[in-house]
Amino acid sequence: MAILGLVSIVLLLAVIVLVRRTSRLSARLDGITRGESGKSFEDVLEAHIDKVYAVARELDEVSARTAVLESVLPTAFQRVGLVRYNPFEDTGGNQSFALAMLDARGDGWILSSLHARQGTRFYAKAVKAGRSETSLSEEEQAAIKQAIA
Repeated sequence: MAILGLVSIVLLLAVIVLVRRTSRLSARLDGITRGESGKSFEDVLEAHIDKVYAVARELDEVSARTAVLESVLPTAFQRVGLVRYNPFEDTGGNQSFALAMLDARGDGWILSSLHARQGTRFYAKAVKAGRSETSLSEEEQAAIKQAIA
């Protein structure tokens, strides 16, 4: 009987020690898994998962907008050439110009300005694949070459 009582006391002490160790371990684990705001690990993990889903939705939106932009980009003016010059000896400064505005395929237009003492005249010419159906001045050709380069 005495041995049985001794075994019971030893087992009771072992259970008490194990309960204390388990509670200390649990307290340490709670301290490790709490976020800065004191939330539980599950709450912190759930908040991060919500952020991941929000970022994924935003990425899908950005991808869709990027696809739209990429589809219209080839038709946007993205090549510009500007040549300033003086076509007449009696006027001062390079106030005349040829401005070429082309898209990725070399389509667009060229705007020319001829400045003289009597006034300024503007001319616009269509450009297709880097060439115009109408004759071009040297300055207009130089503006197209500059835009394509």
